Amino acid sequence: MQTENQTCHVYRSWEAAHWFHRRVAAALARGLGVLLAAVILAAPAVSSANGGQPWIQVDVEALTLTVLSAENRVLARFNNISIGSGGAAEIHRQGDETTPLGVFHIAWIDRASRYGTFYGFDYPSERVARSAYAKGILSRVELDAILEAARSHRLPPQNTSLGGYLGIHGIGRSDAEIHEGFNWTNGCVALTNQQIRQLSHWVRIGTQVVIH
Repeated sequence: MQTENQTCHVYRSWEAAHWFHRRVAAALARGLGVLLAAVILAAPAVSSANGGQPWIQVDVEALTLTVLSAENRVLARFNNISIGSGGAAEIHRQGDETTPLGVFHIAWIDRASRYGTFYGFDYPSERVARSAYAKGILSRVELDAILEAARSHRLPPQNTSLGGYLGIHGIGRSDAEIHEGFNWTNGCVALTNQQIRQLSHWVRIGTQVVIH
């Protein structure tokens, strides 16, 4: 979603979240549905791996975003969110306007985005990159660049065949009626401006986001 944010702020370390990310990579390879079922049904493991901090669950069918505590208590739930106009997909590709499914983390924050505060994902993740390479979507050069970024705890390249600049944001000065009636983003998760301000109470670098 390269048009939604043009400046990538300094990427901070997220080693604790990255540990969990690697741990579940093998499970993801066996099927996204299996992992997401485990994440939802065994939520204590998810929140614990997130350093005991609140985490976010996005339901692309119900169009809800839920903030859960480390003990999986609902802290907030936002209804009528918007996702990509292309729907949801296991692998988001540059320009397809889909919202990627899986486990991600907040890797950077832009508080001056034209959509209000922008919470950027660590997309494309190592798991997504390996899957895309196996399916012939991603080149070896692009895969190596993404894997090197993961090893170095850096933001992955945002300009590969898998796209980038995906995250959670508000609607800024966009039409609120369009937000209420359609999935309109290029792949991000959009809340109203009021909702994105409320969400700021729980989100930080490293916050885990499960999209299913």
